[in-house]
Amino acid sequence: MVERSDRAPLLDWEEVPSAAPVAAPSKDRLASPSSSRAPSGCSPPGLGWSSGPGGPTPSRSVSNADGCSSTPPATSSKDEALLSDNEDHLSDSGSREVSLEDRMVKWEEKDQIVSVFVVTFNTRSGNMLEWCLPKDMDLEGVEFKAIASGSHRVTTDFIYFRKGCYFGLACFANMAVESTVERGARMKSVGILSPSYTLLYRYMSFLEHQVRLQLQSPGHYSPLEAFYEDKRALLPPSGDGVVTACPANAWGAAINHCMHPEMKITHPAGCMSQFIRFFGEQIMVLWKLALLRRRILIFSPPPVGVVCYRVYCCCCLANISIPGIGAAVPEFRPFFYVNVADISALENELSYVACTTEKIFEEKKDLYDVYVDNQNVKTCREGLKPLLRLSTADREKYRKLTEQRQMLLYSQEENGDCVSSEEDLFILFFLEQNNRIFQTLGEVAGSPDPTLTQESVRAMGLDPHGDRLFLLHLLEIYGYDTLLVSEQLCCS
Repeated sequence: MVERSDRAPLLDWEEVPSAAPVAAPSKDRLASPSSSRAPSGCSPPGLGWSSGPGGPTPSRSVSNADGCSSTPPATSSKDEALLSDNEDHLSDSGSREVSLEDRMVKWEEKDQIVSVFVVTFNTRSGNMLEWCLPKDMDLEGVEFKAIASGSHRVTTDFIYFRKGCYFGLACFANMAVESTVERGARMKSVGILSPSYTLLYRYMSFLEHQVRLQLQSPGHYSPLEAFYEDKRALLPPSGDGVVTACPANAWGAAINHCMHPEMKITHPAGCMSQFIRFFGEQIMVLWKLALLRRRILIFSPPPVGVVCYRVYCCCCLANISIPGIGAAVPEFRPFFYVNVADISALENELSYVACTTEKIFEEKKDLYDVYVDNQNVKTCREGLKPLLRLSTADREKYRKLTEQRQMLLYSQEENGDCVSSEEDLFILFFLEQNNRIFQTLGEVAGSPDPTLTQESVRAMGLDPHGDRLFLLHLLEIYGYDTLLVSEQLCCS
């Protein structure tokens, strides 16, 4: 029996791989119940919203130059046909039933590109949609998402965004030209849309190459046409339409695959470590606000890509793996980059995290609960202002996180440990903290005396006095109406 290669045949839209030596594959790692992660490092894939199931599928990881792992290329259409044939055979034979979790894994591995487009900046008309497939796709407003406000100040950038029920990734480039019509600069962006933001990373290098090609040879669309024909959306097993998250009935069965969002980290140091360094102790404030499902808007001038990663990191703060917890609270939706065209959409959102380059948003105080400008986290909501102050427990948790991170870095340096990653450490740290809170709340709620005392609050890892307001907000939002609060917690 001939063994099939993991690498799909080279297609018309793909770049020829370099002759550089390839690093040896690392050992397979399956997602464990505690972490539910794909092979770790810098690039595990997954899908879906942050607060709902949407995690990775197990796959082989390959060590790359920066010591992080990357996933193998996506399967080809031939591979997908074989998978489909196997599914039909199992269904016809009736010998065994394909589990819901297995079907989800197959669904997650398939490409789901619903559109590919080119956006350009015209000196007379501004941002314009230059070309797209399919031709009848509603891409109104995408020209202002793919080229962010202020992008003329940077040479290259990448942007994650939301367009209706889809997520997009666009790569932008700005090239100097000797043209009076173009005023000395040509700016374009090449992007794609998919139901899942966590699969988009696979095509980052392709989009970067294509936007350079569009700058040098405008109107050369054949690689993009070939790409779309090869990768256009394949629907999940339900077949009723493209969905934006894991099927709701799969939550219980696939909890170990769908715990938190995953995203390709292209920054050599990883976005988690940069997130910690950038915000420092303030990440504990963001953690509380994310867990309370507040509307968080992050402002930063271009480049936008690194800020999109901060949106992702904020989503990771709110992960909970205890079944049933948070089912009644709003989803913590990642909007990624937003502009003034998104104002009407944000007005209807109960909970989200997004970033923008447009300072005018700061004046739109009804659109957000928390505004993050550089490292400055602020709110105009009087009830939330006390939460911006760090408690004793917050500082202790941050100290523990820093110690664990230093131990991991030491292990990586001394022992060459490439299995563990800062992303694993970061996500699991807050996941365990969140689970600890809700496990304790559940135990107290089920006890003969459902009263929160100083001891039970300390058992959650919280400060009985400094975190009292946070705890009261938490009880209200997550529906712990039957719990009583001891008078001891009122003496702050």
